[in-house]
Parts: sequence; structure tokens; C-alpha cells
Amino acid sequence: MNVDYRKLDNVNAELSVTLEEKDYADKVKKQLKEIGKHRPEPGFRAGHVPMAMLEKKYGAGVKYDVINREIADAVYDYIRDNKLRVLGQPVADKDNQFKDGEKDFTFKFKLGLAPEIDVKIGKDMKIPYYTIAVSDEMVDQEITALRKRFGVQGPGEETEPDAVIKGVISELNPDGSVKEDGIVVENGILAPMHFTSDEQKKLFEGKHPGDVVVFNPAASCNTNVTEMSSMLNIDKEDVENHKGDFNFEIKEIIVLKPAELDQEFFDNAVGKDKAHNEEELKEAVKDLIKDQLKAESNFRFSIDARNVIEKSVGNVQLPEEVLKSFLMGQNEQLTEANIDEEYVKIRPQLVWDLTKDEIVSKFDIKVTEDDLLDEARIAVYRQLSQYGPASLTEGLIDHYAQEVVKDQKNRDSFERNALNKKIFESIKENVTLDNKELSLDDFKKLYQA
Repeated sequence: MNVDYRKLDNVNAELSVTLEEKDYADKVKKQLKEIGKHRPEPGFRAGHVPMAMLEKKYGAGVKYDVINREIADAVYDYIRDNKLRVLGQPVADKDNQFKDGEKDFTFKFKLGLAPEIDVKIGKDMKIPYYTIAVSDEMVDQEITALRKRFGVQGPGEETEPDAVIKGVISELNPDGSVKEDGIVVENGILAPMHFTSDEQKKLFEGKHPGDVVVFNPAASCNTNVTEMSSMLNIDKEDVENHKGDFNFEIKEIIVLKPAELDQEFFDNAVGKDKAHNEEELKEAVKDLIKDQLKAESNFRFSIDARNVIEKSVGNVQLPEEVLKSFLMGQNEQLTEANIDEEYVKIRPQLVWDLTKDEIVSKFDIKVTEDDLLDEARIAVYRQLSQYGPASLTEGLIDHYAQEVVKDQKNRDSFERNALNKKIFESIKENVTLDNKELSLDDFKKLYQA
């Protein structure tokens, strides 16, 4: 066997593999013998079939399979042994042909090579880093949200935007009179906050127990069959017959009463003994908001850092023919008809992925088991945080993190996240940060630009 490697340009190469009969003949015979051991032929028991008969019946197919394997192994062994950085998959030459009568074969493949990318990251590179100023208004809004979150429901004297209303629902005739034998729901429950129609919501504003409101259930939910079936306590198949107006006689209004500003609320909102009065609560909430906003700052930094680094790298040559062929093989929606258009969209991410590989190599970035567990802890923390700080004990978070990281799909996701974070942490440590503080509104404008 002979393997010949020829570089065509900086990102394309050709690999030729030549097989002589001696390179594959013994393997073909061995496979034919295996077939003979298990497949009887007319007049012959399994294991006693003449080789000439096996060659005549199976020879061409076996020879094709063996040569294919030999060629594939030769190509990938050469790539591995010579540490070639290949993109996509080797593309077989259109002239590659298998002819059963021939004894020697030469097959050619085009290889796409990863380009050399010069990533110059240093203190002379300046990248903006934006932090979001936490305003008093943001703190007050968060405290209001926390009071609602840890509040309790109770009877109210007037409807509020998030009130739940209980009463009697009665179907009406077109003239506004109560329909005889019409639908009546004695224990009806409405939550106007979930209505899809603002007009229907307004009908329930400022109402009191004893008031009667004329509304249209179908309009309130855009004729959602499931919603109307539940609201009117009827079968889904019957919904179509009840799209008119209904009375709602209000019997009870349930409103959410915000939590009192007491020690129990302070402990629930920001953690045990972290605040003992309103001023300490505001400081603790402000710190919580700052921590939450760090993720926004880091995400924005990842965008700006990528922009700056891509500009410094400049135009990158890619083996486009090989990559297009590979992408079409990976995604059935990509075809000869649309690959050029779609490749233009995909190309920037391909270049950035290669650039990140260079950054990983440049700063010797590695993801450890502890890094995976940290990502798992973040995921668990987010899930448990909906139950309040009391559920966010280190022991509980660590227990669940140890469990979720056992799943390979989770591990792959955590590894990607951890690697991405480490890449941008390394960038941040090795460049000069142009620190800027912005209001939340001005920060949002960065994305508009």
C-alpha cells in the first residue's frame, strides 16, 4: 500500500491511496472462508463449500467491502499519525471507481485543513466592559416583586389586576336577559389577568362583591376551546354553541396581599439574618441584583470581545468545498441548491470556533471535573431558587449537582458552558478592560446598535 500526501494550498490537500492485490488478497480469502463456514450451498454443507464457488458468488462484494475498509483505514491512519488538523470529512474524488476485474486501485481524497490563525491577545488590546448601575428604582421594584412572591392570598373589597374572582356565571340571550335552560356555573372562577383581550379585562376593573359584569367568555380567551371548556364547565365539543355574552355575579374577590416587612420576610427574601430592617434589606437586595447583572455584563463582554478579536484576526481562508460537502452530509436541509447561500451564514461561526480553539491552545485552557460540578450547581441553583432562599442550602445544591452531572448529555452541556466561560475569562485577564458603568436603559441600547 502506498499513501501519497500533497498540499494544494494553505487549507486544501490531496491524499492518494494505492492498493495492490497483495495488500488485500489474504483478507478477501479470510472473509470468504468465514462466509463458507456459515452459509451452505446446494450440495455442500456449511464449512465444505469450495473456494471457487464462494469466489464466484461472493467474491466481488467481499473484495469491494475489504478494499473500502482498507482505503478508509489508510486515510484516517495517515491523518492521525501525521497529526493533520482536518476540517469536516475527506471528500472522495469523483473519478474514484471500483472495477472488479482490476487488481490494483488508486483512490484520491480531498482534505480540508484548518487554517493557521494568529490570535494576538494582549494588554495592548482594549475591550469595553460594561457594568449596570443598580438604581433605587430597581431595588424598590425587586422588593415589591419579592413581597408579592412571599405574600398570601386573602379576601379583597375591590378587584385588582392580579385578583382571582369567584361568582356565578350565567348565559344570556341576545337581548341581555338570562337564558332559560342556559349554562349556569354556580362556583365560577375567573382570573382576568390571563385574558387575551384587554377590552374584556377592563370590564372587571374596580368591581366589588355583589356587582354583576356582562362579559364574553369566547372573546376573553380568543375562543380557546380548552379555556372555555374549563371556564363554563362544558365539553369541548359544545364550546361552539356558547359564544355569546354571560353574566358574572361577583361573590368573592381574592387578592394577593404583599408580605409584611418583618423578619420572616427578610429571611425569605434575602437569606436568614442577612437583613434586620428596611435599610439592610435594600442593601442586600442591591447586592443580589448586582450579582444577577454580572451575567449580563459578561454576556455583553463576550460579544464585544469576539468583535475585537475577529477584527484583529482578519480574513481567514477556509476549505470551502470540503466544508460545504461535510455540512450537506450532516444536514439534509442543506442541498446543492442552497448550500452557497447558507454557507455564508454559517461561515462566521466556523471561523470563530477555530479562533476559540487557538485561544484554548494559547492559554492552555482545560475543563476539570470541578468546573463541570460548578456548572451543575448553577443549573440546580436556578431550578431551586423558585422555592426561595430557604431551599438554597449548599448541601442540597451539591447533592443534586452530583446527580445531574452523571448524565452524559448534561455533562456535554456543562463542559461547553465551562469551556466558553474559561475562554472569556482568559481573554478578560489578558486584555485591557475599558470599564464603563451604564444605566439599564443605556445598556439595552447597546443591543439596539
